[in-house]
Amino acid sequence: MKHIEKATLAHLNEFAELFNNYRIFYRQPSDLERGKAFLKDRITNKETVTFLIQADNKFAGFAQLYPLYHYGKLQRQWLLSDLFVSPNFRGRGLSIDLIDRCKQYCDETNACGLLLETEKTNIIGNQLYPKCGFELDEAHHYYNWWKAD
Repeated sequence: MKHIEKATLAHLNEFAELFNNYRIFYRQPSDLERGKAFLKDRITNKETVTFLIQADNKFAGFAQLYPLYHYGKLQRQWLLSDLFVSPNFRGRGLSIDLIDRCKQYCDETNACGLLLETEKTNIIGNQLYPKCGFELDEAHHYYNWWKAD
C-alpha cells in the first residue's frame, strides 16, 4: 500500500534520514543533524513543499519542491529540486507516484509546470524523466556561481 502526504515538522526525523541518504547518493558527506536543521528551517519558513511517500508502512522516499516564477508564462513554476526513493523500495513505481503528485500540485497551485535538473551520469533519472513527460532543454546552459567559503 502506497501513501503520499505533505511533510511537516512531525515528519522531520524520517524526512531527515531520507534526505541524508539522498545527499550521500550525490557523494556528500553524511551529516544528519545539519540536514535536519536545514529541513526544519525550510518547513518552518514555508520555503519548500515536500511530499513523502510511504510503502509497507515505512517512509520510502520524497520529492521536494521550491517555488520559482517563469518569465514567459508569468506564473509560478515549481523546481523539483530533490527526488529520492530508498534503494530497497526502488522498482515499485514510487518515483513516478511522487512525480505525479508534484504535477497534481502544479494544478492545485495554478503553476505552469515543473523544472528539474539532474546529473548527466544519473542513468536512472535520465531514463525516468522523459517517460514522465519531461522534455530535455537543449537550448540553455545552466551556470552556478558559488561564493568563496
